[in-house]
Amino acid sequence: MKDIIFCVSDLKVKEVINVMDGKRLGTITDIEIDVATGKLTAIVVPGAGKFLGLFGRNEDIVIPWEKISKIGFDVILVEAAAVAEMRHGE
Repeated sequence: MKDIIFCVSDLKVKEVINVMDGKRLGTITDIEIDVATGKLTAIVVPGAGKFLGLFGRNEDIVIPWEKISKIGFDVILVEAAAVAEMRHGE
């Protein structure tokens, strides 16, 4: 299997979409890396905005690497039955 090499800046411009319900989750705001192995372990997208975006946002959504099904040219497809399943930023 060939290793995949990409820049973090390339990831940050891609839209993250949940293939289970078709919802757009937004673009990546941060990533998590295991410093012992140097591998990317999760991507972070912003939580949904509260009422008209006037009252802030919900906590960020952390999507584990195992939930990413495909990284395409414009989008990152993730598989999650519900966003509530994913752990939220602290």
